[in-house]
Amino acid sequence: MSTITRNDTTLYFESAGSGPAILLSHGYGGTAEMWDRQVAALSDQYQVITWEMPGHARSDSPTDLAAYSEAESVADMAAILDACGVQRATIGGLALGGYLSLCFNLAHPERTDALVLIGTGPGYRNDAARDGWNSYADTLADTLETKGLDALVDIAWGRHPLHRSATGLALASRGLLKQDDAHVLESLPAVTVPTLIAVGEDDSDFIAPANYMAKKIPDATHTVIPAAGHGCNMDAPELFNTSLLNFLARVPDATPAA
Repeated sequence: MSTITRNDTTLYFESAGSGPAILLSHGYGGTAEMWDRQVAALSDQYQVITWEMPGHARSDSPTDLAAYSEAESVADMAAILDACGVQRATIGGLALGGYLSLCFNLAHPERTDALVLIGTGPGYRNDAARDGWNSYADTLADTLETKGLDALVDIAWGRHPLHRSATGLALASRGLLKQDDAHVLESLPAVTVPTLIAVGEDDSDFIAPANYMAKKIPDATHTVIPAAGHGCNMDAPELFNTSLLNFLARVPDATPAA
């Protein structure tokens, strides 16, 4: 259990094991504990790094909305890799964490060995659809500001005892969740690293985005996890871990030394 401080914001992260590095980012409203079963399965061969975004759990909740942006999160991810002494890593995440992983690869292709995108969408080309998503993010923030942390019972992960600030989560919703354009979606054909796209069989909102990314990313491995929902790494950890390990075994820079 470690922290770094960047721009006066303290961020919580954990690093377990040794070997090729994997950085895993949680979904909105989640915590680093989302990855406990992956850490247990992978840390005998890999250095598995998990962290918590601003506004979430054990990280600080800055009051400036500018701290909750795509660019700041990518810089946070790079700073955590630096703190762990890691130059290159497999970059992965769940939902928002997967979207930010695509953003990281755009900004730092020289630091990305592979991508792991779980229950992830690449954004919207259609302005009306994007506006609808952004309206949802504002409504969620409004509810957090009105009801406090109890509002989390209505999102995918529920209320977690590690969360400390409804205000921080509201700001994360207004900043991290909202999108301005289609630059991530339009970048998919230019992704040059091996990419695992995993989605739960019952994750109805993300089946189509997963299919789309699998068609657009040149070196994509697409897996559907049976009897699993949005958090397929938590719903069916054994099946997910097997898919992840099989994928990593085919990534030369992410293969443990014999």
